[in-house]
Parts: sequence; structure tokens; C-alpha cells
Amino acid sequence: MGNRAIWAGRIERRRELLLQAWSTPLAYLAAEFWGIQIAPGCRFFGNPVLHRTADSTMLLGANGLYRSARRSNLAGLNRPCFLSTLRTHAVLSVGSGCGFSGTVIAAAEEVVIGHRVYCGANVTITDTDWHGLKPEERSLPGQSAPVRLEDDVWIGMNAIVLKGVTIGTGTVVAAGSVVTRSLAAGVVAAGNPARVVREIR
Repeated sequence: MGNRAIWAGRIERRRELLLQAWSTPLAYLAAEFWGIQIAPGCRFFGNPVLHRTADSTMLLGANGLYRSARRSNLAGLNRPCFLSTLRTHAVLSVGSGCGFSGTVIAAAEEVVIGHRVYCGANVTITDTDWHGLKPEERSLPGQSAPVRLEDDVWIGMNAIVLKGVTIGTGTVVAAGSVVTRSLAAGVVAAGNPARVVREIR
């Protein structure tokens, strides 16, 4: 049984390398088509969904890791990575050394992500409500406000970060949390809405 597990692990690693070798050039090609700037050294596992609205800006920093294939993260992905700008003049900027697994990042105004930010499986980060609040407004774009994640932030799986939020350097957001207000640097936050539960010392 031990030898079988060893061989299965080797096969799985080989499969992952092949997936990366296939997906990464395709992602860079798709980015070129959409006018998206991707710095060197990014790795893609499975095909992300990329969309840049005209006259908007999308920048992805160096050495990023983007997991979109279901088996590329054993936590279980229910979707690929979605990276999009939704309106003209919107900005979506990702720093270097970040990691995303089935993550949605959508900017109607501005989403700025620092360096070494990691998101667990199926995180959503958006700076807009997407739809108006009143019934007659629900076919119209919703309100938006900039989102900023500073360096070394960690967002747990299935968490949601909503408009107008800044998350300070080194802060951890627990799995399943909904961040509706800004969080200071160096804390752990959890819940819906997310609240600080302790400091990181």
C-alpha cells in the first residue's frame, strides 16, 4: 500500500506539471488578447476567466499562482479564477507573489491587492453591489467603493470581501467570513459581518 501511494503521488505531481505547462501559456495569450498586463513568473493551473472592459486597467504582478482546475486545490474549487474590470476607468491591480484558488476579483472602480496576499478556495473580492437596491434599479449597476488588501493578507476559503473595505497588512480573515468594514493590520477577523477576534503577536 505504501508503494502504491508513492507512485500515485508521483503521477499526481506529473499531472500537475503538465496542467501548468498547458495552462500558463494560454493564460498569457488570453491576457494579451484582453490587453491585460501579466508580469513574468506567474503560474496557472487550469484556465482562468479574464475580462477587461475598454479603457480600464488590469495588472497582475510577478510570480503569482492562479488555481482554476478543480483538482488543483484539494480544498475543493467550485469555479475557476474570475478576474474582471466592469466599467471604464476601473483598476484591478495585484501585487507580486500572490496566490488564488477559484477566486473572483471584480473591480467596477478600484481593487488593489498588495504583495504576498493569499486567498483560500472560492474567495470573492468585489468593490461593487453589482445591482441597485430598489426593485426598479436591479437591472442597473450598483454602488461601488474601492477595496484595498495590503501586503501579507490571508483570506480563508469561501470568504467574501465587499465594497469600501481596506484590510491591513498581515491580517487574517477566517473561512466563511463576510468583510463589510475595514480591518486593522495584524488581526484575525471572523464572522458575518467579520469582527476582530484577536491580535496577531
